Amino acid sequence: MVEDRTRSLLELLISVSREVATALDLRTVLQRLLFAAIQHVGGEGGSIVVMDDLGKPVDATIIYGKEIHEHTMEQLRFTVERGLAGWVVQHRKPALIPDTSMDARWLHSEDDSFVKTSAKSAICVPLMARERLVGVLTLDHSVPNGFTEEHLELMQAIADQASVAVLNARLYTESQRTARVMTALAESAAAINSSLEMNAVWERILNQTMQALQVESVALALIDHTTNDLIFQAAAGQNSDKITGRHILSGHGLAGLVARNGHGLVIPAFTQDPHYSEADKVEGIEMRAVAIAPIQSRGKVIGVLEAINPVSGSFDPDAMIVMTGLGNLAGTTIQNAELFDRLQNTHEHYRQLFEDSVDSILITDWEGRVLEANRQAVKLSGYSVEQLHTMNMDQLHEINWNKTGLNFEALKGNPECNYESSLHRQAGDPIPIEVYVHRVELEVTDLLQWILRDITERKELDALREDMTSMIYHDLRSPLGNIVSSLEMMGDLVSKDDSLNAMLAIAQNSTTRIQRLVNSLLDISRLESGKQIMNQDAVDPIILIREAIRDVEPAAGGRQQTVENKTPGILPLIWVDVDMVHRVFINLLENAIKFTPLEGRIEIGAQTSDGAFVKFWVRDNGRGIAAADQEKVFEKFTRVRGKDRPGGLGVGLAFCRLAVHGHGGEIWVESSPGNGATFWLTLPVAKKKLTGELMRQTGRLTMK
Repeated sequence: MVEDRTRSLLELLISVSREVATALDLRTVLQRLLFAAIQHVGGEGGSIVVMDDLGKPVDATIIYGKEIHEHTMEQLRFTVERGLAGWVVQHRKPALIPDTSMDARWLHSEDDSFVKTSAKSAICVPLMARERLVGVLTLDHSVPNGFTEEHLELMQAIADQASVAVLNARLYTESQRTARVMTALAESAAAINSSLEMNAVWERILNQTMQALQVESVALALIDHTTNDLIFQAAAGQNSDKITGRHILSGHGLAGLVARNGHGLVIPAFTQDPHYSEADKVEGIEMRAVAIAPIQSRGKVIGVLEAINPVSGSFDPDAMIVMTGLGNLAGTTIQNAELFDRLQNTHEHYRQLFEDSVDSILITDWEGRVLEANRQAVKLSGYSVEQLHTMNMDQLHEINWNKTGLNFEALKGNPECNYESSLHRQAGDPIPIEVYVHRVELEVTDLLQWILRDITERKELDALREDMTSMIYHDLRSPLGNIVSSLEMMGDLVSKDDSLNAMLAIAQNSTTRIQRLVNSLLDISRLESGKQIMNQDAVDPIILIREAIRDVEPAAGGRQQTVENKTPGILPLIWVDVDMVHRVFINLLENAIKFTPLEGRIEIGAQTSDGAFVKFWVRDNGRGIAAADQEKVFEKFTRVRGKDRPGGLGVGLAFCRLAVHGHGGEIWVESSPGNGATFWLTLPVAKKKLTGELMRQTGRLTMK
């Protein structure tokens, strides 16, 4: 008898094993297992729930009679968290309930499932495979005490025999699902990334989403960086024209919730969701179910991807995995497309600046071969673009290798260099140019940019100024000397006539100023040509300042201005050209008188510096000099322009800078508009302080 029973059990288990082992589809395995359990153990119906390694339900089959009933994920969670199945899952052991009306572990439904009776019997066993809980199997009988311990043992034997097959089917289904997801994402990645044009990117994202999820409509919205609102940029499918352009205020509706939290949502029943609002409605579309995933790039949500109304009526379990993957792909591609757009715009902007520049611009490699040339370069050189592309920069002009370094080595360490040269045009004589060259990076390539400026007019103007300077010096100096001698002789003849003496004094002062100007022009020419200052002596600076103040007193008195001497009683002797430095002080004081208002105050002073130099200053209370003009005032033939600005040749301060630099000193200005200006200069201390030299200089200055 026992042997027959054992043989029957073995035959049953072999039969069950054969039933479930011949299939790998999880749903098929579950249905066969549940039908076999009902057939051999008994009962009107039952259920089998499969769980993943974290204990979460992933699939189930429910059978009553011979019918398979649909279920939801919510029902599955409810099944394994409460009731008899929940108790078995928690304790990992089988359970028998002879009378469900007498056991609190049995949860009663409104009609107690499908059999309208208040009492049943039920058995429930865990499915254990390799010490892992893979599911729970439940059967119920319409009659109390319909199941016994023997039924429970048989149920457990069937479960033990089939649990490995259930696990294998679950793993196979998961692998198939993963493969489908990865295939869909791989195909989507290939399609989405096939273009960087923004509209094409949006279109591919939407097409891949619709194809992967089989939905009626899809939409893509991006976050506005100013308002943080969602703006739907593109849509596809039914009534997509009603979606594009829609605005959803920041944080509103389901889309706003996803954008804010960064987590996707699958809504099986759209209007029943608590976050549903008017913002989610779309004109002309009946919203039944929706899946929304964030579009992320570099860890930041930049928009949302929305799939509306699956064709099958419900989303697959892996819908959110696919949506999230698509959202990540979309985010990366959209960001790349935006960067590409910016790069294209920047490139186009550079191209426009390059072509529209008033300067001639050429781009070369590090061997000097011309790669690009703008319109102005073509016009200036006379060569066509095609001809320039065959040329080297040393064919176009004389490269100053001292500046650029051999093979342009100097440009690798320095940002830029400039020099003057001559441009060899296709036709006509060479023309003078100023060359600016520096490194540039274009499209990740290290290149050289050459700017060639035609300085023909400047050279002609410089030549004209040189001619004028030469004329002033050579043609005026001799007659001016005769005028000075004649005025001195007239002074001896009319010494008793006060009126004539006053007029002669004015004439002598004027001729002295003209002599200083002529001498300054000559000195500028000499110093610019690099000639050294030869006639230097040890001089008391206090005497130099006194003489300068005396010479400018008539001009200051005419404007009712006060010139204050702020020099101390003793200063070290300075090693200078007496006449040249005397004219420096005169120019600085006259400049201060010119720009100081009537009845203003001018100050000149000195102090010892670091032992090697004496530091001088001339300060006024005029309108001041703007920061942008403070370096320009020392340039030759340059004057600060403006309303009510005094005129002049613009050579006085240029001479001062050349003279001070020629002595090894420095000169600069400190000023701000409305607060006057202070000119500072330093002159070297004499190394030999000889008393006789000092007296000789004192006598010479006094006799002037």
